[in-house]
Amino acid sequence: MNTKITRRSAPEWTSSWPENLHPRLQSIYAARGVNSLGDMERSLQAMLRPQQLKGLQGAVERLVRAIIGQESLLIVGDFDADGATSCAVGMLALRDMGAASVQYLVPNRFEFGYGLTPEIVAVAKGYKPDLIITVDNGISSIEGVAASKAAGIGVLVTDHHLPGHELPDAEAIVNPNQPGCEFPSKNLAGVGVIFYLMSALRSALREQGWFASRGIPEPNMGNYLDLVALGTVADVVPLDSNNRILVHQGLQRIRSGRARPGILALLEIAGRQRHRLVASDLGFTVGPRLNAAGRLDDMSLGIECLLCESPDLAREMAIELDDLNKDRRSIEAGMQQEALKSLQSLVLNDSADMPWGLCLYDGQWHQGVIGILASRIKERFHRPVIAFADASEEEIKGSARSIPGLHIRDALDAVASAHPGLLTKFGGHAMAAGMSLKKSDFPRFQQAFDEVVRQSLSQADLQAEILSDGALSADEFNLPLAHTLREAGPWGQHFPEPVFDGEFYLVQQRIVGEKHLKLVLAMDPAGQQLVDAIAFNVDVDVWPNPSAEKIKLAYRLDVNEFRGRETVQLMAVHVEAIG
Repeated sequence: MNTKITRRSAPEWTSSWPENLHPRLQSIYAARGVNSLGDMERSLQAMLRPQQLKGLQGAVERLVRAIIGQESLLIVGDFDADGATSCAVGMLALRDMGAASVQYLVPNRFEFGYGLTPEIVAVAKGYKPDLIITVDNGISSIEGVAASKAAGIGVLVTDHHLPGHELPDAEAIVNPNQPGCEFPSKNLAGVGVIFYLMSALRSALREQGWFASRGIPEPNMGNYLDLVALGTVADVVPLDSNNRILVHQGLQRIRSGRARPGILALLEIAGRQRHRLVASDLGFTVGPRLNAAGRLDDMSLGIECLLCESPDLAREMAIELDDLNKDRRSIEAGMQQEALKSLQSLVLNDSADMPWGLCLYDGQWHQGVIGILASRIKERFHRPVIAFADASEEEIKGSARSIPGLHIRDALDAVASAHPGLLTKFGGHAMAAGMSLKKSDFPRFQQAFDEVVRQSLSQADLQAEILSDGALSADEFNLPLAHTLREAGPWGQHFPEPVFDGEFYLVQQRIVGEKHLKLVLAMDPAGQQLVDAIAFNVDVDVWPNPSAEKIKLAYRLDVNEFRGRETVQLMAVHVEAIG
């Protein structure tokens, strides 16, 4: 796959930057739509207020009645990291606010699939709840909410996914993406939605004198922000200004050690130092270990790890999650080899014969890992990918990952409209989605999906592009600037970490850790100024390259700490031999 490096257009300077803000950071912020330091405010006081969330007032009133009336509450979650953290925030906050009985139920993805289905409602009856609260799901649970209502159990929906043409008949719905909701940020993760609801609930209970009358200490909502940060980053939602506040505040708590024992244990198992934590550590180390429970087994293990109060017990559960993640990586590696082998029958050199929308299916693939497989194949060939696995003898389930330019849920909606009945169900976001269809309909779906993708994208969209913030001068390869950039985030989806590009002379190159390329680079042929670099997961059939003397590199400027000593290190995102 060819990759082009495009430099971001130079933004106009503004007069609102403080004089002590590094000029390089000024241009980086401006290129991301930040026009003043006020846009980078990260204090809790700058958070959006919850009152604009449609349905919030009704949800709060219902929960106040439930808590005062000592009703039994059941949280129904999802089996990913956002669902797990959402469940943990709801459990902890409701307990801290004096709820008499709070339990949770997470559908096993292999038995029940996603969301509040009638089948899950049947299981929920055994918990004898007066009210079900969905977290990170429910907006599409039309039949499930109806089944719960028929059973005499009320439902309160909290979700962030895009709604369909019909909304469930719940007692209240809190979702920034539902029609008529004026909440300015549509990018809250599921954990952000339940956090806002719990914050409003605390205020309502305070006004009613609940905490004082019961002698209950009023909970500090900041205590849940480590969970909010983890779920927000792991769900790869856009880090708009409001989400950046939530993530920054959560990171600050984790760095200072004021975090859930389970999060601290997962960081320890992953070999990450909490005082140096950045958002990407949550996304690439903690999130996958938490997700491994839901992918291979039961997300209850992940939730229990987050709820655990004992550091020792939390560490035991973190070790279990780490072992599951190792199993997941092994399964994924085998599936990826099988997928690439099946693609060899196609013309893979960006030929017109290759489908623009790739659909892959193998009856032996693991249903819990197909999302990661789709992501890996998408990264390799830069086109939308859906990976399918068996759900039953007659049905298959798919997990989709998209590229810029194609809203994957809208693409599935277009397929469903053009071919009624082809998809039995689907849902998701712009860049990720899930669906089900009959196994016998797979060839027809392959063709229909490819047609929709070709209608939506151009040939140029199929070329991977790296957006660069330009070239660094020789005197900018220093620790102060590296630290400044590291602390200037949090960086993430739609607010990307700065990437630079340049040409370097190769001094040394070697493989470490089986498939990582360790480099020593020089700024000039004489080798007067040297800098270390590392590229992860390179093609070992291409690198090391003994004939390469000069390379083009796209990279992030980072700080490497080894035995207490800090040095500048370039984290390569693209390396290409040019001479």
